[in-house]
Amino acid sequence: MQIMKEDIFKHQMVGDSYGCFCIWNKPDILGEMVTCFDRRSKCFLNSIPCPKECLETSPGNSASKACYLDCASPICKAQCRNRKPNCNAPGAACLDPRFIGGDGVVFYFHGKSNEHFTLVFDHNLQINARFIGLRPPGRTRDYTWIQALGILFKSHMFSVEAIKSTKWDGEIDHLKFTYKGEDLFMPQGYQTLWESQEVAEISVNVVPVTEEDDRIHNYRIPEDDCFAHLEVQFRFYDLSSQVEGLLGRTYQPEFENPAKQGVAMAVVKISMEQHLYSLLNVILVFSLKLKLPMEK
Repeated sequence: MQIMKEDIFKHQMVGDSYGCFCIWNKPDILGEMVTCFDRRSKCFLNSIPCPKECLETSPGNSASKACYLDCASPICKAQCRNRKPNCNAPGAACLDPRFIGGDGVVFYFHGKSNEHFTLVFDHNLQINARFIGLRPPGRTRDYTWIQALGILFKSHMFSVEAIKSTKWDGEIDHLKFTYKGEDLFMPQGYQTLWESQEVAEISVNVVPVTEEDDRIHNYRIPEDDCFAHLEVQFRFYDLSSQVEGLLGRTYQPEFENPAKQGVAMAVVKISMEQHLYSLLNVILVFSLKLKLPMEK
């Protein structure tokens, strides 16, 4: 395991090839201890031992489950979890793209290739997405995938994107990070951590459009681009009741999802306010810190 410290936010980062973010402490003989630093949690400053099924927050085997403490849970107990996004759980945005809202409703949003859309914006947080895609001859719309995320909070601007690849190679890193427009180095390993007040947690993985997907959906993927894109899962801890955005609005307490249920693909449309001109296009003024987990 490699560890690198940066002074960008004066927080600790632990490198993870999949990028699940959690609190890290040195392991003892039995296993690691995890601590919650969220003052709003009943678990605040409690040091909890990891269960025997997952003794480490950063296991050497990338397929192993990691130890995790959910500060939002009423039970102060560490648990095991997978470090890749769960594309079948609330907060997920995967495939072309398929969303699961905070209300648990599945919906699709097609968007347009090489354009940007707001997934979430609130008084303290904005998350934008850049779509890539293609439109084969005879199609009336683009096939699209999420290629990058732009995260804005307080004075910080952070982005993570899937690097364009001609052929897919699962042995190399396909993620690029930037902070305020400058490339941000992430060491090779299995865990990347950013620690601050808990507002959101984001798990990210990069995948290509496979030959099987291409055959089933008739995407007609060209030979010089495998359309590497992001699989994402969000968890939010401090959204207001007025949160907006393509995904964010599904977390409103009184939200009624317009996606038509009982059909194979429930598709939603958005207003122009959620259509942006750049990945880090600012809509709001931000004033709160963010705990940002990312899969690498």
